[in-house]
Amino acid sequence: MSPLVVAGSATALAAIATALPVRRLVTGDPGAWTSRVAVALLAALAGAGAAVLAEGWLQLVTFAALGLGCAVLVAVDLDCHRLPDVVTIPTAATLVAGLVVVSAQQGQWDPLGRALAAGVVLGLAFLALALISPRSLGLGDVKLAGLLGVFLGWFGWTSVLVGVVATFLLGGLAAVVLLAFARASRSTALAFGPWLVLGAVAAVAVTSAGLTTTP
Repeated sequence: MSPLVVAGSATALAAIATALPVRRLVTGDPGAWTSRVAVALLAALAGAGAAVLAEGWLQLVTFAALGLGCAVLVAVDLDCHRLPDVVTIPTAATLVAGLVVVSAQQGQWDPLGRALAAGVVLGLAFLALALISPRSLGLGDVKLAGLLGVFLGWFGWTSVLVGVVATFLLGGLAAVVLLAFARASRSTALAFGPWLVLGAVAAVAVTSAGLTTTP
């Protein structure tokens, strides 16, 4: 059985097992995004992506765990505009621990150092943006940006830059579309977490495909 099928199936099953606790993270009435089916589909896509990116089983497990955490965060954010620490922090700890093990196995520590540095840089940059415009970004977005910075930094600084640009392009495009079709107003609060995740996915897809030069 291919790693893609294994990773996708495993993360989907993990999402189904945690779907009920996930719904408890939603303030107010749970929405459609935190249903078992929605979370499982998001997790399955994340697991499949992990299998495409991973170089070996250690990376596969690490990226699949990250994908599961991001799937839960995206679902909760879409339902109630929250990015709970109870998901973000364990996901970040699992990612860092996994990358430490991968680095030790490979005997190469430069990618880990770059990943941690990128996480700090993005976390501080988004913290500054949140302080400047607290209505646009929350601390949950800041923590998720730091988490995804670690992930993107593992692949190179070009991935970090492309991820930031893609995040704001996709988020801005979505806002324009919603305004154009009168599905939102200028004062409507929009979930930013999903665009952070999609921006990171787009960046890694672009750099992994060799469309940019990654230092």
